[in-house]
Amino acid sequence: MSRIDRIYRIHELLRSASRPVPMRRIQQELEASRNTITRDFEYLRDMLGAPIVYCRDYNGHWYDPAAPVFELPGFWMNASELYALLACEQLLESVQPGMMAHRLAPLRTRIRNVLGEAGHDADRVSERILIQSMQVRSTSHQVFDPVAEATLGCRQLRFTYQNRTHNRHKERTVDPQRLLHYRSNWYLLAHCQQANALRLFSLDRIAAPVVLEEPAPALPEEKLTGFTSASFGIFGGAPQDTAHLKFNEHAAQWVADEQWHPDQVSGWRNDGFHLKVPYADSRELVMDILKYGPDVEVIGPVALRDEVEQRVRAMVQIY
Repeated sequence: MSRIDRIYRIHELLRSASRPVPMRRIQQELEASRNTITRDFEYLRDMLGAPIVYCRDYNGHWYDPAAPVFELPGFWMNASELYALLACEQLLESVQPGMMAHRLAPLRTRIRNVLGEAGHDADRVSERILIQSMQVRSTSHQVFDPVAEATLGCRQLRFTYQNRTHNRHKERTVDPQRLLHYRSNWYLLAHCQQANALRLFSLDRIAAPVVLEEPAPALPEEKLTGFTSASFGIFGGAPQDTAHLKFNEHAAQWVADEQWHPDQVSGWRNDGFHLKVPYADSRELVMDILKYGPDVEVIGPVALRDEVEQRVRAMVQIY
């Protein structure tokens, strides 16, 4: 049993005791020596401020009934919980390397110190758990911080935005609603005052963000969910059509276990695995279709089939 686990167990024994607990019982419960328990008592008293007192009449220990109710500090977890926190810290860093490092460093140091006192190796987490993020777009904390502040604080945000399609820079004033992390990249869902509509802004295209004093009205939850979840991909909005895709047996080994959309309809037929997903914008959908090459066929609608065919013909001309 690790020291952390012993401290937990001692705390539970003394906190719930109606009378002092004999040392022999504590040794039996923890399967530890008298010297080990004594050192744990000293740690509880000196480091955590536990009001442990000895009662000669009962020849045992308990928490001083005259002292305020004692609880272990909020940051006191067992080894498995601490390992889980370190794994989460690594996951957060993989989402956007460096963005959270300066904030998480004190927490990481404290976790490692507690694990070290318990005789555990904190480096094991980084050695055994590897999270690889691919095709990540870099977002500096100078952009992320004010965007997050405005979103969480429900305040308006002003920034310059570079549109990928037209490569134009325009100033925008928005009412932030949600921060989305999608396919290794960050997006801001906000009501754009210039367009008077909901828009998605990629954080890597935002420059010079300024948090304003004006409050940002919150839009109805159903409207936000409808925009981000009603159709396939990051290009949200109400579905305009439903894609009907047919995968051969090779590709279906993976596609059959994937969820492309909560409202998808899928199943095996005689000629392969069929998948139907609602979509509002075909751009991202076409890219996902093309990555399966000859293992997928667009059955409908005709416009989507034609768009994929045009992209394939353009590729053939290159090669």
